Amino acid sequence: MAQASKIRYYHWRGVNQAGKKLSGVILGFQEQEVRAKLTEQMIQVKKIKHRKPSTLSKLKNQLKPTDITALTRQLCTMIASGVPVVQALKLMADSHHKAEGRAILSQVTIQVEAGASLSRAMRNSSPMFDNFYCDLVSTGEQTGHLAEVFDRIATYREKNEAMRKKVIKAMIYPAMVTITAIGVTIMMLVFVIPQFSNIFSSFGAELPWFTRQVIILSDWVLNHGAYLSAAIVLALFCLTYSYKKSARAKFGIHRLNLKLPIVGSVILKATIARFARTLATTFSAGIPLLDGLHAAGKTAGNQYIETAMMEAHANTAAGMPLHIALRQSDVFPELMLQMTMIGEESGSLDEMLNKMAALYENDVDNTVDNLGKILEPLIILFLGGLIGGLLIAMYMPIFKLMSVIG
Repeated sequence: MAQASKIRYYHWRGVNQAGKKLSGVILGFQEQEVRAKLTEQMIQVKKIKHRKPSTLSKLKNQLKPTDITALTRQLCTMIASGVPVVQALKLMADSHHKAEGRAILSQVTIQVEAGASLSRAMRNSSPMFDNFYCDLVSTGEQTGHLAEVFDRIATYREKNEAMRKKVIKAMIYPAMVTITAIGVTIMMLVFVIPQFSNIFSSFGAELPWFTRQVIILSDWVLNHGAYLSAAIVLALFCLTYSYKKSARAKFGIHRLNLKLPIVGSVILKATIARFARTLATTFSAGIPLLDGLHAAGKTAGNQYIETAMMEAHANTAAGMPLHIALRQSDVFPELMLQMTMIGEESGSLDEMLNKMAALYENDVDNTVDNLGKILEPLIILFLGGLIGGLLIAMYMPIFKLMSVIG
């Protein structure tokens, strides 16, 4: 079955059974689908037209990965409670708080009622149901353990989302401090130091070397600051464009991210935890190891590590044991390799991988929670040296003048 058409906004006008005029907006894949939905509500359609949604409406009704996770957890709960799949989909379609969610669930329901498998209907209805998601659902359908598979997917996504939030939290703190320091420095160079410079010029005395250098820097920022800002904006634009369009640039940036002080370690551990969790989830669901490795590589979230995983996938496909293939990638820590070897030899690979995922997740948690304590001394030194240095440079001539007067 071909990929479903893009979701559209349909503005409609009609009358109900009482003859009252009604109007509204419905999201759907096709006009016939929207007409059928309105007919079910006993509304006679007079006019229906596809229109472009406003940005606010689009943001309000657009599905996010967290919505797919919540939807997965709901499906798990209902199917485990004995609710038939089609009925569960209909209930969720009617009650979902986002229009895009209602449209996608309705499309999935229509395809399942027409005889398609649930995994295929999901794959055809939205890219939010990626290959990893749909492959697991397909496995659950084949084995008859659909509720268990949805539980695994929901748990996997919940842990990944929690890990992602912690990595973002780890990066926000140093980024905000750096931006604040740069902002304060620029304000002092542009607004404060020129005022001191005017005062010092009236002294007619030679200024200390440090003060002269700061004034020269301030003059340079005033005269060339606009060009510098334009160059920075252009560089950021080029970097963003290269990141999106060039696989080589993306690879280099992701590799550099792993080498950042403190934050790089957090990103690496979070990525390894995601890899271990993905591979454990696919393996325990009955998906072959090679397919699981491929899925784990695609969900790594880091191009450098994904490339290493694809190399490990190729080596494993050639008959190499997994732990040796991972060792040759030169990415994974020794503990991970040893635990993988034990899991392979004992036949409990999924259990060992889950333990490693939990271990690295806890490690990331502790690092992020203690990040303030780790960075606080460095931040004090950085801010003190930067802002304090500018203040000292400005007050040195005043202290010198006071000593002469005294």
